[in-house]
Amino acid sequence: MELVWLEDFNALAQSGNFSRAAELRHVTQPAFSRRIRALETWVGVDLFERTTQGATLTEAGRHMIGSAQEMTRRLYQMRQEAREVAGKQARSLHFAATHSLSFTFFPGWVRAAERTSPIEAIRLHSDNMRVCEQMLLGGEVQFLLCHQHPEVPPQFPAESFHSKVVGSDVLMALQGQQVHAIGGDTPLSLLGYTAESGLGRIVSARLRKEPQPPNVHTVFTSHLAAVLLSMALEGKGIAWLPRTLAEPEISSGKLIRALDEHWDIPVEIRLFRPTMALSDFAEDFWARL
Repeated sequence: MELVWLEDFNALAQSGNFSRAAELRHVTQPAFSRRIRALETWVGVDLFERTTQGATLTEAGRHMIGSAQEMTRRLYQMRQEAREVAGKQARSLHFAATHSLSFTFFPGWVRAAERTSPIEAIRLHSDNMRVCEQMLLGGEVQFLLCHQHPEVPPQFPAESFHSKVVGSDVLMALQGQQVHAIGGDTPLSLLGYTAESGLGRIVSARLRKEPQPPNVHTVFTSHLAAVLLSMALEGKGIAWLPRTLAEPEISSGKLIRALDEHWDIPVEIRLFRPTMALSDFAEDFWARL
Protein backbone atom coordinates (compact mmCIF):
# COMPACT_ATOMS: atom_id res chain seq x y z
CA MET A 1 0.00 0.00 0.00
CA GLU A 2 1.29 3.48 -0.88
CA LEU A 3 -0.11 6.80 0.28
CA VAL A 4 -0.08 8.07 -3.29
CA TRP A 5 -2.61 5.37 -4.22
CA LEU A 6 -5.08 6.69 -1.64
CA GLU A 7 -4.53 10.25 -2.85
CA ASP A 8 -5.22 9.11 -6.41
CA PHE A 9 -8.32 7.25 -5.26
CA ASN A 10 -9.64 10.39 -3.54
CA ALA A 11 -8.94 12.54 -6.60
CA LEU A 12 -10.73 10.17 -9.00
CA ALA A 13 -13.69 9.77 -6.66
CA GLN A 14 -14.06 13.55 -6.54
CA SER A 15 -13.60 14.30 -10.24
CA GLY A 16 -15.20 11.19 -11.75
CA ASN A 17 -12.87 11.45 -14.73
CA PHE A 18 -9.46 9.85 -15.27
CA SER A 19 -7.96 12.69 -17.32
CA ARG A 20 -9.09 15.42 -14.90
CA ALA A 21 -7.92 13.42 -11.89
CA ALA A 22 -4.53 12.77 -13.52
CA GLU A 23 -4.19 16.49 -14.16
CA LEU A 24 -4.99 17.19 -10.51
CA ARG A 25 -2.33 14.70 -9.46
CA HIS A 26 0.25 16.07 -11.96
CA VAL A 27 0.86 12.74 -13.68
CA THR A 28 0.08 11.34 -17.11
CA GLN A 29 -3.22 9.53 -17.51
CA PRO A 30 -1.60 6.13 -18.24
CA ALA A 31 0.53 6.40 -15.08
CA PHE A 32 -2.51 7.48 -13.06
CA SER A 33 -4.58 4.57 -14.39
CA ARG A 34 -1.84 2.10 -13.46
CA ARG A 35 -1.77 3.41 -9.88
CA ILE A 36 -5.55 3.12 -9.55
CA ARG A 37 -5.33 -0.45 -10.86
CA ALA A 38 -2.52 -1.16 -8.37
CA LEU A 39 -4.76 0.00 -5.51
CA GLU A 40 -7.62 -2.18 -6.73
CA THR A 41 -5.24 -5.15 -6.96
CA TRP A 42 -4.09 -4.52 -3.38
CA VAL A 43 -7.68 -4.25 -2.10
CA GLY A 44 -8.75 -7.24 -4.21
CA VAL A 45 -11.89 -5.69 -5.75
CA ASP A 46 -12.81 -3.08 -8.34
CA LEU A 47 -13.34 0.33 -6.77
CA PHE A 48 -14.58 2.12 -9.91
CA GLU A 49 -17.00 1.35 -12.69
CA ARG A 50 -15.37 2.59 -15.89
CA THR A 51 -17.63 3.94 -18.65
CA THR A 52 -17.25 6.19 -21.67
CA GLN A 53 -18.66 9.02 -19.50
CA GLY A 54 -16.04 8.60 -16.78
CA ALA A 55 -15.63 6.64 -13.56
CA THR A 56 -18.06 6.10 -10.69
CA LEU A 57 -17.46 4.38 -7.38
CA THR A 58 -18.58 0.79 -6.99
CA GLU A 59 -20.35 -0.26 -3.81
CA ALA A 60 -16.96 -1.26 -2.39
CA GLY A 61 -15.50 2.08 -3.44
CA ARG A 62 -18.32 4.00 -1.77
CA HIS A 63 -17.72 2.00 1.41
CA MET A 64 -14.02 2.83 1.31
CA ILE A 65 -13.99 6.52 0.32
CA GLY A 66 -14.72 8.04 3.73
CA SER A 67 -12.00 6.03 5.46
CA ALA A 68 -9.52 6.74 2.66
CA GLN A 69 -10.06 10.49 2.92
CA GLU A 70 -9.78 10.50 6.69
CA MET A 71 -6.68 8.30 6.58
CA THR A 72 -4.82 10.64 4.22
CA ARG A 73 -5.78 13.65 6.33
CA ARG A 74 -4.55 11.93 9.49
CA LEU A 75 -1.25 10.89 7.91
CA TYR A 76 -0.48 14.44 6.77
CA GLN A 77 -1.46 15.79 10.18
CA MET A 78 0.74 13.21 11.93
CA ARG A 79 3.73 14.26 9.82
CA GLN A 80 3.11 17.95 10.46
CA GLU A 81 2.79 17.50 14.22
CA ALA A 82 5.90 15.29 14.40
CA ARG A 83 7.94 17.99 12.65
CA GLU A 84 6.64 20.65 15.02
CA VAL A 85 7.40 18.55 18.12
CA ALA A 86 10.92 17.90 16.85
CA GLY A 87 11.47 21.61 16.33
CA LYS A 88 12.04 21.09 12.62
CA GLN A 89 9.15 23.34 11.66
CA ALA A 90 7.31 26.29 13.20
CA ARG A 91 3.80 25.75 14.47
CA SER A 92 2.09 26.57 11.19
CA LEU A 93 -1.42 27.08 9.91
CA HIS A 94 -1.89 25.63 6.44
CA PHE A 95 -4.50 27.26 4.21
CA ALA A 96 -5.75 26.63 0.70
CA ALA A 97 -7.50 29.64 -0.81
CA THR A 98 -8.91 30.39 -4.22
CA HIS A 99 -6.88 32.87 -6.27
CA SER A 100 -9.15 35.89 -5.96
CA LEU A 101 -9.42 35.62 -2.16
CA SER A 102 -5.68 35.02 -1.82
CA PHE A 103 -4.97 38.38 -3.41
CA THR A 104 -7.77 40.47 -1.91
CA PHE A 105 -9.36 39.08 1.25
CA PHE A 106 -6.80 36.81 2.90
CA PRO A 107 -4.04 39.29 3.85
CA GLY A 108 -6.33 41.69 5.73
CA TRP A 109 -8.34 38.89 7.29
CA VAL A 110 -5.22 37.21 8.70
CA ARG A 111 -3.93 40.52 10.06
CA ALA A 112 -7.24 40.98 11.89
CA ALA A 113 -7.09 37.42 13.27
CA GLU A 114 -3.59 38.05 14.63
CA ARG A 115 -4.79 40.94 16.78
CA THR A 116 -6.21 38.50 19.35
CA SER A 117 -3.22 36.16 19.32
CA PRO A 118 -0.04 36.01 17.21
CA ILE A 119 0.32 33.30 14.57
CA GLU A 120 3.77 31.73 14.42
CA ALA A 121 3.72 30.79 10.74
CA ILE A 122 1.30 30.60 7.84
CA ARG A 123 1.51 28.56 4.67
CA LEU A 124 -0.91 29.61 1.94
CA HIS A 125 -1.60 27.51 -1.15
CA SER A 126 -3.42 29.51 -3.84
CA ASP A 127 -5.17 27.66 -6.66
CA ASN A 128 -8.52 27.03 -8.32
CA MET A 129 -11.42 25.63 -6.31
CA ARG A 130 -11.07 22.06 -7.55
CA VAL A 131 -7.42 21.85 -6.48
CA CYS A 132 -8.15 23.57 -3.16
CA GLU A 133 -10.93 21.08 -2.41
CA GLN A 134 -8.59 18.20 -3.21
CA MET A 135 -5.92 19.59 -0.87
CA LEU A 136 -8.44 19.82 1.98
CA LEU A 137 -9.79 16.34 1.27
CA GLY A 138 -6.28 14.90 1.18
CA GLY A 139 -5.16 16.55 4.40
CA GLU A 140 -2.48 18.67 2.75
CA VAL A 141 -4.02 21.77 4.37
CA GLN A 142 -6.02 22.35 7.54
CA PHE A 143 -8.31 25.06 6.18
CA LEU A 144 -9.98 26.04 2.91
CA LEU A 145 -11.01 29.65 2.28
CA CYS A 146 -13.45 30.13 -0.59
CA HIS A 147 -16.54 31.88 -1.90
CA GLN A 148 -19.66 29.92 -1.09
CA HIS A 149 -23.30 30.09 -2.14
CA PRO A 150 -25.99 28.22 -0.14
CA GLU A 151 -27.37 26.59 -3.29
CA VAL A 152 -23.97 25.44 -4.59
CA PRO A 153 -22.39 23.06 -2.02
CA PRO A 154 -18.68 22.24 -2.18
CA GLN A 155 -17.67 18.97 -3.77
CA PHE A 156 -16.83 17.14 -0.57
CA PRO A 157 -19.04 15.42 2.03
CA ALA A 158 -20.57 18.08 4.30
CA GLU A 159 -20.71 15.73 7.28
CA SER A 160 -16.90 15.46 7.32
CA PHE A 161 -16.24 19.21 7.54
CA HIS A 162 -17.16 22.23 9.64
CA SER A 163 -17.31 25.79 8.30
CA LYS A 164 -17.65 29.36 9.49
CA VAL A 165 -18.67 32.49 7.60
CA VAL A 166 -15.74 34.92 7.81
CA GLY A 167 -16.85 37.53 5.26
CA SER A 168 -19.22 38.41 2.45
CA ASP A 169 -18.92 39.40 -1.19
CA VAL A 170 -21.07 39.88 -4.28
CA LEU A 171 -20.52 38.78 -7.88
CA MET A 172 -21.39 41.58 -10.31
CA ALA A 173 -21.79 41.45 -14.08
CA LEU A 174 -19.23 44.05 -15.17
CA GLN A 175 -17.74 45.38 -18.39
CA GLY A 176 -15.24 47.98 -19.49
CA GLN A 177 -16.32 51.55 -20.14
CA GLN A 178 -15.98 51.21 -23.90
CA VAL A 179 -18.41 48.27 -24.17
CA HIS A 180 -22.10 48.94 -24.61
CA ALA A 181 -24.93 46.47 -24.23
CA ILE A 182 -26.29 45.28 -27.56
CA GLY A 183 -30.03 45.10 -27.97
CA GLY A 184 -32.18 42.73 -29.96
CA ASP A 185 -31.14 39.14 -30.50
CA THR A 186 -27.40 39.78 -30.57
CA PRO A 187 -25.83 37.97 -27.58
CA LEU A 188 -23.48 39.65 -25.16
CA SER A 189 -19.90 38.40 -25.19
CA LEU A 190 -19.36 36.48 -21.93
CA LEU A 191 -16.00 36.09 -20.24
CA GLY A 192 -16.69 32.87 -18.36
CA TYR A 193 -15.09 30.62 -15.78
CA THR A 194 -13.80 27.12 -16.44
CA ALA A 195 -15.19 24.02 -14.71
CA GLU A 196 -12.34 24.14 -12.18
CA SER A 197 -13.60 27.45 -10.79
CA GLY A 198 -15.84 27.68 -7.74
CA LEU A 199 -17.10 31.06 -8.94
CA GLY A 200 -18.01 29.41 -12.24
CA ARG A 201 -20.19 26.87 -10.43
CA ILE A 202 -21.99 29.70 -8.62
CA VAL A 203 -22.59 31.78 -11.76
CA SER A 204 -23.77 28.73 -13.74
CA ALA A 205 -26.22 27.77 -10.99
CA ARG A 206 -27.61 31.32 -10.90
CA LEU A 207 -28.15 31.45 -14.66
CA ARG A 208 -29.76 27.99 -14.71
CA LYS A 209 -32.22 29.08 -12.03
CA GLU A 210 -33.32 32.18 -13.96
CA PRO A 211 -36.43 31.61 -16.15
CA GLN A 212 -35.18 34.22 -18.63
CA PRO A 213 -31.39 34.23 -18.51
CA PRO A 214 -29.47 36.97 -20.31
CA ASN A 215 -28.59 36.35 -23.94
CA VAL A 216 -24.86 35.65 -23.71
CA HIS A 217 -22.27 33.84 -25.80
CA THR A 218 -19.06 32.63 -24.15
CA VAL A 219 -16.02 33.98 -26.00
CA PHE A 220 -13.30 33.35 -23.40
CA THR A 221 -12.83 31.19 -20.31
CA SER A 222 -10.38 31.09 -17.41
CA HIS A 223 -10.43 29.82 -13.83
CA LEU A 224 -8.79 33.10 -12.76
CA ALA A 225 -11.12 35.99 -11.91
CA ALA A 226 -8.15 38.35 -12.26
CA VAL A 227 -7.70 37.28 -15.90
CA LEU A 228 -11.40 37.84 -16.62
CA LEU A 229 -11.12 41.27 -15.00
CA SER A 230 -8.23 42.16 -17.31
CA MET A 231 -10.18 40.98 -20.35
CA ALA A 232 -13.20 43.02 -19.28
CA LEU A 233 -11.00 46.12 -18.94
CA GLU A 234 -9.84 45.51 -22.51
CA GLY A 235 -13.45 45.60 -23.68
CA LYS A 236 -13.61 41.91 -24.60
CA GLY A 237 -16.96 41.23 -22.90
CA ILE A 238 -18.78 41.00 -19.58
CA ALA A 239 -17.76 38.96 -16.54
CA TRP A 240 -19.25 38.16 -13.15
CA LEU A 241 -16.48 39.40 -10.86
CA PRO A 242 -16.17 39.50 -7.05
CA ARG A 243 -16.60 43.03 -5.78
CA THR A 244 -13.66 42.46 -3.40
CA LEU A 245 -11.46 41.99 -6.47
CA ALA A 246 -12.96 44.61 -8.79
CA GLU A 247 -13.57 47.40 -6.24
CA PRO A 248 -10.67 49.65 -7.41
CA GLU A 249 -11.78 49.45 -11.05
CA ILE A 250 -15.43 50.03 -10.11
CA SER A 251 -14.56 53.06 -7.98
CA SER A 252 -12.42 54.58 -10.74
CA GLY A 253 -15.12 53.96 -13.36
CA LYS A 254 -12.93 51.64 -15.42
CA LEU A 255 -15.50 48.88 -14.93
CA ILE A 256 -19.24 49.54 -15.05
CA ARG A 257 -22.34 47.41 -14.71
CA ALA A 258 -23.20 45.33 -17.76
CA LEU A 259 -26.44 44.12 -16.14
CA ASP A 260 -28.54 45.68 -13.38
CA GLU A 261 -28.60 44.69 -9.69
CA HIS A 262 -31.08 41.90 -10.34
CA TRP A 263 -28.13 39.89 -11.67
CA ASP A 264 -25.91 40.45 -8.64
CA ILE A 265 -25.07 37.21 -6.80
CA PRO A 266 -24.50 37.64 -3.04
CA VAL A 267 -22.00 35.10 -1.72
CA GLU A 268 -20.40 34.19 1.59
CA ILE A 269 -16.70 33.87 2.26
CA ARG A 270 -16.36 30.66 4.26
CA LEU A 271 -13.55 28.85 6.02
CA PHE A 272 -13.78 25.04 5.97
CA ARG A 273 -11.94 22.53 8.15
CA PRO A 274 -12.22 18.76 8.81
CA THR A 275 -14.40 17.56 11.68
CA MET A 276 -11.48 15.47 12.94
CA ALA A 277 -9.31 17.11 15.58
CA LEU A 278 -6.51 19.36 14.31
CA SER A 279 -3.34 20.36 16.13
CA ASP A 280 -3.76 22.35 19.36
CA PHE A 281 -2.46 25.41 17.54
CA ALA A 282 -5.00 25.06 14.71
CA GLU A 283 -7.86 24.31 17.10
CA ASP A 284 -7.06 27.42 19.12
CA PHE A 285 -7.09 29.53 15.94
CA TRP A 286 -10.47 28.06 14.92
CA ALA A 287 -11.97 28.70 18.37
CA ARG A 288 -10.92 32.36 18.26
CA LEU A 289 -12.57 33.08 14.91
